[in-house]
Amino acid sequence: MQALSRGQRLPLSTVAPDGVLQAGVSAQGLALDVACFALDAGGKLADERYMTFFNQPATPCGAVALDAAGQDAADFSFQLARLPGWVERVSIVASTEGAATMAQLQTGCLRLVGPQGEFARFTFSGSDFAGERAVMLGELYRKDGGWRFMAVGQGFNGGLDALVRHFGGAVAQETPPAPSTPSVDLEKRVAQAAPQLVNLVKSAAVSLEKAGLAQHRAKVCLVLDISGSMSALYSKGLVQKFAERILALGCRFDDDGEIDVFLFGRNVHQGEAMGLSNWPNYIKGIITRHPLEGDTRYGAAIEAVRRHYFPDARGGERRAVAKAAVPVYVMFVTDGSTSDKPLTERQLRWASREPIFWQFMGIGKGRKSKAKALASFADSDFPFLEKLDELDGRLVDNADFFSVASPDEHPDAALYDLLMNEYPQWVKQVRALGMIG
Repeated sequence: MQALSRGQRLPLSTVAPDGVLQAGVSAQGLALDVACFALDAGGKLADERYMTFFNQPATPCGAVALDAAGQDAADFSFQLARLPGWVERVSIVASTEGAATMAQLQTGCLRLVGPQGEFARFTFSGSDFAGERAVMLGELYRKDGGWRFMAVGQGFNGGLDALVRHFGGAVAQETPPAPSTPSVDLEKRVAQAAPQLVNLVKSAAVSLEKAGLAQHRAKVCLVLDISGSMSALYSKGLVQKFAERILALGCRFDDDGEIDVFLFGRNVHQGEAMGLSNWPNYIKGIITRHPLEGDTRYGAAIEAVRRHYFPDARGGERRAVAKAAVPVYVMFVTDGSTSDKPLTERQLRWASREPIFWQFMGIGKGRKSKAKALASFADSDFPFLEKLDELDGRLVDNADFFSVASPDEHPDAALYDLLMNEYPQWVKQVRALGMIG
């Protein structure tokens, strides 16, 4: 029997060669309702008869069936070969009853059983969650002509109803539904204007849901290093792909479907906004207009961003806190150190009185990188950014830092989770200070 960790994947070809298996969900300390969603290639419940739960205990084809009286709190049986061709994934979920949250769970387990007995187990506990009331436990999915399983363990704040909506299903309404919101309208615009970004927007939405920010609104700004050492990253298209991922985050945060873009090297340049109308080859175009240049100046870039969003301070020191309807989330990308360290420190301290959050990402090795998590301080390419992450003299901690070997090191879901590492706590702090509504 194999113990699975979150995100681990397992081929089913040897343990369940005919696609016949069972999944048992058990929990201690908390009552859970369980369900399965059979999803199409777009991650949607194309046919609501393929949601399997206590009121609908089997799919029409009989490929998925629920036995609430099984060995565990609930057992699902699968005959994957019987699923219709449009089904690409089957998501196994659990939700709490009433106002209970997953944090109240003592321990839980998802067991996978094949013809030869139990072959895998994914355990989870309340310490893995906070205020979430639902969780995607695992997923069966097609790959290279066969089926695989992935342990997910991804929480949702809104309970089972939120999951149903996420998968495109309808939730019964006791009152007439509210009018369409800007975010719903934007999702339609993304699907129409930039269908290639739809999955990125969905992935960003999942991370925001987990962080308790599903309804949160913010402006998003991307700040890019254009020093000469970044040349290969631009020419290989890696910066373009990363910018698309940040645009998707912006689509979830702001209903205008755009992000502001600044470039910095020796000088600072503000480009036109990147949005749904101009995102293809956006980076190639902006680099043509602003070629790579020598030097790297964080402080000048921070000052320019501050002047743009809060011009009253003129990029200087601020005595009283600034207020805004929505905060600004800045994604700051660099592959090297800066030549204006004293100015950078002053700017970040002054910016702590403004509702701007600075997410620094270094491209190289550092103590906050996945590959170099245990690297010594001397081995880091970014000792100054690591210092900024802990900088003293700020009203609030307004910055976070991590490093990557390459902009595409992390899958979409992992990247968006990283981007929400410290931001939710910062939002609470600045809201308490009256800096945002």
